[in-house]
Amino acid sequence: MIFFIQKMPASAPDYFHYLPASPELAHWGLGVTAAGAAHIAPAAPYPPRTHPADHYFAWSRGRRLDAYQILLITAGRGIFETRETGRCEVETGTAFILFPKVWHRYRPDPVLGWEEKWTEFRGPIVDDLRRAGVLDPASPIRKGALAAGLETVVDAIHARVRNAQRPGFDPELSARMLSALAVWQACGRATPARSRLVRAVAEAERHLAEHIAEPVNIEALARRLGVAYSHFRRAFKLHTGFAPWQYVLQQRLDRARRFLSAGDNTLEDIAGRLGFSSAFHLSAAFKQAFGTAPDKWRRQFAAKPSPSAARRRTRTRLN
Repeated sequence: MIFFIQKMPASAPDYFHYLPASPELAHWGLGVTAAGAAHIAPAAPYPPRTHPADHYFAWSRGRRLDAYQILLITAGRGIFETRETGRCEVETGTAFILFPKVWHRYRPDPVLGWEEKWTEFRGPIVDDLRRAGVLDPASPIRKGALAAGLETVVDAIHARVRNAQRPGFDPELSARMLSALAVWQACGRATPARSRLVRAVAEAERHLAEHIAEPVNIEALARRLGVAYSHFRRAFKLHTGFAPWQYVLQQRLDRARRFLSAGDNTLEDIAGRLGFSSAFHLSAAFKQAFGTAPDKWRRQFAAKPSPSAARRRTRTRLN
């Protein structure tokens, strides 16, 4: 592991570590490439000039990175700016994400200063989240990050970076970074007024999973959960990615695929188990969702050798 360390007095244990890129990052889909923390006193220069040149920036010019960073303000306040967001005030408990190739700049308030903890990361998983809109350069700021527990997750990442016991890529850092992104994505989005809706969506997911083959009346379910149907429908799609009925259909089709792969159940039997009106209805919905008819999908699945069987055949041919 290659790193640069900045040590400060015990009252302000500032540091940063930069990790070398590893080919294994692509295999795991996500990797941490740097981490650091700093206490910026009032009127102190920012950022500290001890950072590598490719990460240092002047306020007048701003900066673009080739990786993602998540930065958590644990005390104080300041300013964050991108062309997508304009200039925004950030305060204690705020976390924001920096995106590759997106111009940005930020600095603490000269009167109050701030305390920051940051982690740098990259990988195809993060790129996929960006393409899906889960991570959006137009909405990079989350308030309430301290209350949501983001500091605990970030501290766990930092502790592992600082106390690495062996060189090379660390998959556990990848898992912890994904947890940090999940907390960042959720924090500050559900206000107290919306918490009842969030609970209703979670309860609806459990109910629909437990009664997957039964007729579904979404409006009646919303009433039973004590929320307005129109608000429930929007919240359900926001949190699951599906409208309620689309969610039910997708769950049934995913279950149908498991039935098809696990045995020789007939389409009529599977349709009856999962609440489809007929085998024809199941077949039509399956083909629309997955691009192939159920019987053909089952034959293709059965024809694919397991990885172990494929390896055994390869060894036989070589011998």
